[in-house]
Amino acid sequence: MLIVHGATHGLHDPAAAMARAGQPPNFDAPGRVAVVLDALRTQGAHLLQSTGDAGLAPIARVHRADYLNFLQTAWERWPRERGAELAWPQFWPGSGSPAGGMPARCPDSVVGQFGWFAGDAIAPLMAGTWAAAYESAQVALSAQRAVAEGARSALALCRPPGHHAGSARMAGYCYLNNAAIAAQAFIDGGLRRVAVLDVDYHHGNGTQEIFYERADVIVCSVHADPAEDYPYFVGRADETGAGPGEGFNLNCPLPAGSDWAAWCEALEACCRRIDAYAPEALVVSLGVDTHRDDPSGSFKLESSHYVPMGRRLAGLGLPTLFVLEGGYALEVLGANVSNVLAGFEGRAS
Repeated sequence: MLIVHGATHGLHDPAAAMARAGQPPNFDAPGRVAVVLDALRTQGAHLLQSTGDAGLAPIARVHRADYLNFLQTAWERWPRERGAELAWPQFWPGSGSPAGGMPARCPDSVVGQFGWFAGDAIAPLMAGTWAAAYESAQVALSAQRAVAEGARSALALCRPPGHHAGSARMAGYCYLNNAAIAAQAFIDGGLRRVAVLDVDYHHGNGTQEIFYERADVIVCSVHADPAEDYPYFVGRADETGAGPGEGFNLNCPLPAGSDWAAWCEALEACCRRIDAYAPEALVVSLGVDTHRDDPSGSFKLESSHYVPMGRRLAGLGLPTLFVLEGGYALEVLGANVSNVLAGFEGRAS
């Protein structure tokens, strides 16, 4: 399998800055990519490739221009006296209902704009954030291009991850929605139907938002029940799409502590829906934070379970792009990703 990776993601390292500031940990550390690459090199069954650069245009097909402008300029505009290393949103527009009933508007102040475009406080900005997020999207686009040109599959080693990022919102470690950008690139390349399957522990609320009113991209997700886990406000089973997208969004939320049997049953429901949709390509938001030791989740999957997971995805018989999302237990991250690929390629029993 082709593995596409980048070299700039290390410029975005909020984990170190937050630790120095005595803040709660940010699990999306730069070492995640190195751990996966080391495991894949050891496995020796893959072609490694550095990312190319398709420019901003395919990113702008998914994300709004004002949001992209903010991401590109925010750090240079950020008041240095408010923090020289890391910036967090300090204000939100009251979920669109400011005091007094007046309509909310995006302010000119970069401090206010941060809150306007932030979905939560766990997507901080630092000097290298835009460069890392831009490269992460390019990693996805390079891998997507390989699949579009005939490769059976490819893995985009994206970091920062992307599935919580909406069309004009950063959230949950995510700035640009790599999976959505890749799915849109398939559509722009001439495909009529694309499926996105999100297997991350957390619901991909950004991906759902981007495609919720569309029928050319179906979004299916197995994730923790938002009634009790992040992202809390979105991801319930009754969210099935709207307008032209009605019926093209499938959420399979699971309770805390769910084991492989429950998770596998939900995956099967997603696969059946994808089969019925008959897409021409599949984008997998590959989060392996479903492992029992992951610090961000509560599911009980073992490393061995990722092999049959990959095997079932292969059974869909589609050109498949894997896009790395979560997975924060570094001691098993590489093995878990490798096992998915081994199962997909039939290299493991």
